[in-house]
Amino acid sequence: MKRWHWIALGILTLISLIAEFTIVEHGKHWWSHVPAFYILWGFIGCVAIIYISKWFGKFIVQRDEDYYDK
Repeated sequence: MKRWHWIALGILTLISLIAEFTIVEHGKHWWSHVPAFYILWGFIGCVAIIYISKWFGKFIVQRDEDYYDK
């Protein structure tokens, strides 16, 4: 990785740690109060994986039948 990648990664890590220990009260996140948050998060994640992989397969992986004949 390039040097600026490591610098950006370090800055993001520091911001994340600072936010985790200063903003979050006693280990409670805002999503802890939302009923069935993890069920919905998992469902939305699975649907996103399915549609992204279908798009990836259709436009990037698959080729025409006569691809090598051209």
